[in-house]
Amino acid sequence: MANPVPDQANITALEKHVRPLGGQLQDHDEIVEAAGDKRFVLIGEASHGTKEFYRARAELTERLISEKGFDAVAVEADWPDAFRVNRYVSQQGTDSSAEQALGNFERFPTWMWRNREVEHFVHWLHDYNLRYISSNPDLKRRERPVGFYGLDLYSMNSSIHAVIDYLDGIDPEEARKARMRYGCLYHFMDNPQSYGYAMHRGLADSCEDDIIQQLLNLREKSLNYLRRNGLVAEEEYFGALRNAELVKSAEEYYRSLYRGHPNSWNLRDQHMFDTLNSLSDFISDQLGREARIVVWAHNSHIGNAAATEMGRRGEFNIGQLAREKYGRDALLVGFSTCQGTVMAASDWDMPHKVKTVRTPIAGSYEELFHHVNHKKFLLNLREGNEAVDRLMEARLQRAIGVIYRPETERQSHYFQSCLPEQFDFMIHYDETTAVEPLDTIPHPHKGELDDTYPYGV
Repeated sequence: MANPVPDQANITALEKHVRPLGGQLQDHDEIVEAAGDKRFVLIGEASHGTKEFYRARAELTERLISEKGFDAVAVEADWPDAFRVNRYVSQQGTDSSAEQALGNFERFPTWMWRNREVEHFVHWLHDYNLRYISSNPDLKRRERPVGFYGLDLYSMNSSIHAVIDYLDGIDPEEARKARMRYGCLYHFMDNPQSYGYAMHRGLADSCEDDIIQQLLNLREKSLNYLRRNGLVAEEEYFGALRNAELVKSAEEYYRSLYRGHPNSWNLRDQHMFDTLNSLSDFISDQLGREARIVVWAHNSHIGNAAATEMGRRGEFNIGQLAREKYGRDALLVGFSTCQGTVMAASDWDMPHKVKTVRTPIAGSYEELFHHVNHKKFLLNLREGNEAVDRLMEARLQRAIGVIYRPETERQSHYFQSCLPEQFDFMIHYDETTAVEPLDTIPHPHKGELDDTYPYGV
């Protein structure tokens, strides 16, 4: 691959076309206006532990909800954990505060969702929905509060129990059968990866048929389970259905672990994209119009993978799938930083701590942006100008997840990308700070999956 063009010309071009950010509400006007007619706005982050990314993402989402009428937020989190938050913001459930509603996020990485910025947003969404419901006492059946949902597939054990709990309350006999079907997996819960190993070695029978049968039964009995009218009954059934879908995807994920990384990465992002589509269909049916959803996930998930080294390895992601299915009806927003601090761990299930972000590698997008005179800026990558043209030259891009290993920075945290084909907008903060976690006692969940990438995105 050719070396990037000399950086001084790039810097000069960028300084002509970036929009400086001044910490004002108007900073994101351009993105809000661009999102006005979109069905999906996918908002990323360059790490899972940076305060500025979380805060800007929340502020932008609040405007998309209050000014542009977006209907839900779907995040890179486990479905059952996020669904507790959804009950809270929808004025359901028993939690009395945003911090309590985030209480299910108790396994590694706890700080990713149990932090002050997310708590503030959940509190805002709860109050926004409360004001809306209070000002519309005669809400029609097909109107609904703005929801909060999870897309990920790591919560197999929790999702199994969520399906059974749902059935216990509505169909005890089917709950008994579900326990028997899911019992096939119980032998592997203490060491979930052993299921994939046993399948790979032919040492155990597959649980796939039982899991699919449980999902089919849940679908077939939908009319019986929805005899209660109202959005709550529909929402609870849909939640149970998504948990059953998650168990199916997770079982397939386990079996894929011994077939190589692209298989497991693609299964995960396909599941998240399928969940997003199912959520969109569900909300659209309730509203009688196309749903509009904001997605929160790492840059590596929401930037178009076809424009990166990931695509050349045979990997795809939510952003690529959204671009292929919805075209310009999906808006992709990325973030970057040069230096500062980040909340991360050195390995999976290790304690989190504030880590210093190393100076970016020469020739990377982060290094280039560091030399721009404006230290906080927005770049519209959809524009036809010299700066965007120059950024078409592929460069390295940094990705920090819940794992940060500065000692292997280049191998663990950088990949090649073509930024204007990867995102529609890029927000850069030259210096950033670590998120502030909420007080949490971590509780490992048996049967939950570890992240796929070594740096945990």
